Amino acid sequence: GILRPVSGSVTFLDQDITHVEPHNIVRKVLAQVPEGRRIFLQMTVMENLEMGAFTRGKLSQEDIDDVFTRFPRLKERRKQVAGTLSGGEQQMLAMGRALMSHPKLLMLDEPSMGLAPILVDQIFDIVKELNASGTTILLVEQNAGKALEVAHRAYVLETGKIVLTGTGEELSRSDDIRKAYLGG
Repeated sequence: GILRPVSGSVTFLDQDITHVEPHNIVRKVLAQVPEGRRIFLQMTVMENLEMGAFTRGKLSQEDIDDVFTRFPRLKERRKQVAGTLSGGEQQMLAMGRALMSHPKLLMLDEPSMGLAPILVDQIFDIVKELNASGTTILLVEQNAGKALEVAHRAYVLETGKIVLTGTGEELSRSDDIRKAYLGG
């Protein structure tokens, strides 16, 4: 909703949302964790989480507890200013903030970017847990190996065009994909 398409349309849950304002898109239970996290750097962890629940009109302790269960590090840092968190902690906060809106569709844009390998594993474990609990995930990720491990359906894009599609398992077995994206 921030950028307007030049052509085409965007449909979500059988509704055209092409020209819907961003805050109303979130109300339709669709949330995004953008590349680069885009958290509120001057606010505390708790204040960022509260902002995630803003469009719902209420903040529940149950929602906060759920985020803190998924991201225990955030509970430890709940009073800390978000801009002082590590990159991995900021990514967890961005995901936690998005979860506060109770999305049916969670869009993740490069969640592993700039993170240490152990944190990448944690983020992808959480992606799997979220999906298993009923949240649909749309993942844009350059770490093809990790993305294909968790993907039910995968698409390979080159300069904005879909060049290959299949299940995550099918694409991870593809010789072309292994050579081009998985290092061998």
